[in-house]
Amino acid sequence: MHEGGALPCTRLTARQALAAVTDTYRELPEPPGGFAPAASGPPPKAPPGTSPGPPSKAPPDAPEAGLPAGAAGPDGPLGWRGYDEARARARARTGEDESVVAALAVIGGTEAVVLSFEFRYLGGSLGERTGDRLEAAYTEARERRLPVVSLIATGGSRMQEGMRALSQLQRVARQSALNRAAGLPQIAVLRDPTTGGGWATLGAAADVILALPGAQIGFAGSRVRPPDADPHAYSAEGQLASGQIDAVVPADRLRGTLQRWLRLLCPPGGSAGRDVEPAPPPQALGAPGLPESGWQAVLRAREARRPHAEAYLEAYFDDREEISGDRCGGADPGIRCGFGRRDGRTIAFAAQCGTATRPAGFRTAARLVRLADRLGIPVLTLVDTPGAANDAAAERAGAGAAIADCFAALTTARVPVTSLLIGEGGSGGALALAAPGRLWATPDSYFSVIAPELAAAILKRDERQIHDTADQLHIRPQDLLELDVIRAIVPPT
Repeated sequence: MHEGGALPCTRLTARQALAAVTDTYRELPEPPGGFAPAASGPPPKAPPGTSPGPPSKAPPDAPEAGLPAGAAGPDGPLGWRGYDEARARARARTGEDESVVAALAVIGGTEAVVLSFEFRYLGGSLGERTGDRLEAAYTEARERRLPVVSLIATGGSRMQEGMRALSQLQRVARQSALNRAAGLPQIAVLRDPTTGGGWATLGAAADVILALPGAQIGFAGSRVRPPDADPHAYSAEGQLASGQIDAVVPADRLRGTLQRWLRLLCPPGGSAGRDVEPAPPPQALGAPGLPESGWQAVLRAREARRPHAEAYLEAYFDDREEISGDRCGGADPGIRCGFGRRDGRTIAFAAQCGTATRPAGFRTAARLVRLADRLGIPVLTLVDTPGAANDAAAERAGAGAAIADCFAALTTARVPVTSLLIGEGGSGGALALAAPGRLWATPDSYFSVIAPELAAAILKRDERQIHDTADQLHIRPQDLLELDVIRAIVPPT
């Protein structure tokens, strides 16, 4: 059993990276199958604090140890000249007999299966034996009902094994999908570099994706990109800006960040299943009195000093972590999504921040709701937007499809979703984050089929009639209660 504690960085070895983020860990047993280690070179080093077991012996009539019947002989499945020698050198240099170390670990008191890549072993590439280890690790996680944490540093699939190596991506993708279907979270930490199939499977498929600053991330490695490619697009910071990862975490904060994420996604006792207690609606933080007219409701909701999402999240949660991005090339700073702790339990949240919600925001919210639904975690949404963004860029980014997807996520969620209208409720852009039948409102909010100004314009009324139009729309909190649109008006603190 190894005791952790060192600070992580992008160029640590596989075992150093493991030690940097775990309290303790022990390596998982070697799975059967795959190619045998190269014959020359010193034996793999045992983890500190452990004793190596006796060497495994194949039955007399078995093929080469670790080599399944019908598999390749010397130099792998392609007979790639020098492949055995390259593996022997990698083994001598690293003390590892493959590019990934799989371990059963404890991180901040939470047990997890951790996969740590050794980049010095043939560039952390994925071969058939790597696939064996990854498949066995995912299976172990399902059997034990544990999350998977991947500490990735890889250049992609191993060329010396050809299509046999590339096909491992299908194995890994299937295992990841099985764990997802089992309601088990997956967290990826992208070290430097994370490219090729490792990024497209263990990395991009994870529920929460963290990256170390400056890490090279992308499907294309540095030697195969177009020569004029923008290097920022292949960096951790560029991937965050384009909505592909959730956060860039400094090395000295990674251990604590992983501990918080695991506490949030893996509450004691496991998933609550489908008998999930709904999140209580927050108390109102703004003006206590109800508006006298529809236009007064609009003005109060548009007041710049009114409490917005950040104030509500800060008051509601003891601590929280956020996800970011829609995984389709966009991120919307006008929406906050993540998981928080309140009174000892985890609640997911998606909160509009008072701006026009962009397609990336709706897709991020839908991703959050579906993840919470898989993990059996209740959801809180805070509704506050003048409406969906309607500029040309939003249309090109698929505004309609993004809103439709958000509607679908909320209306089909099996976990309870609680929604609170905290400001502007502008048409379908607001309704997309409002749970059917579980919407509350604050006194300084309104909800309307359309903004009063736009309604007046469509009806060809002059500006003097906007106030009357606001009244006709019945948009005040008390109107919404009378219309049975909301459950109640929440009291102030």
